[in-house]
Amino acid sequence: MLKKYQTVQRIIDVGVVAVVRAENEEQAQQIAAACIAGGVTAIEMTFTVPGACKVMESLAKTYSPDQLILGAGTVLDPETARIAILSGASYVVTPMLSLPTIVLCNRYHIPVMPGAATARDALEALEAGADVIKVFPGELYGPKVIKAFKGPLPQANFMPTGGVTPENTAEWIKAGAVAIGAGGALSGPAAKGDYAAVTDNARKFIEAVKEARS
Repeated sequence: MLKKYQTVQRIIDVGVVAVVRAENEEQAQQIAAACIAGGVTAIEMTFTVPGACKVMESLAKTYSPDQLILGAGTVLDPETARIAILSGASYVVTPMLSLPTIVLCNRYHIPVMPGAATARDALEALEAGADVIKVFPGELYGPKVIKAFKGPLPQANFMPTGGVTPENTAEWIKAGAVAIGAGGALSGPAAKGDYAAVTDNARKFIEAVKEARS
């Protein structure tokens, strides 16, 4: 159980989770490597990536747990969650509230971050044992939604994903988010093969979180 809480704390300490979407396995691995080089060591490998399991297995072999906090994203059901865990994922992220998936993750003491778009979703996720509640899609609500959620649920950990950029990261953190999930605003340049720009974006996100917390 201690390991589970340590994983969550490490993610919070980093403050940024890289949401990796890619066209193929090679691109996904390069995006992950570029993010890690820029200081974003929390990687959420989504199951929209072809061969996501193989990518996770490869990353788990390439990097030590100290170098990489490997997670699985776009997990829609408990079956996929179990596959992710067996492939090396140390945490699971879902785009919506899936109670069976939360139960599965709790069974194996794996941190789970279910998506929530309403206060009811957030409360049900919390009661089911969610470790961090993913506010998704973040761009539909903006940072003020974190303050709104934390009114009745001050004890919950919230992480927005969707529409988060280096420019608005500080707003999310100051509103009460324990971390942010970054997708296209972080890894977008990979579509043109510019992984150096991905690394630069990673550094910008990390710096934005640090400044917001200082």
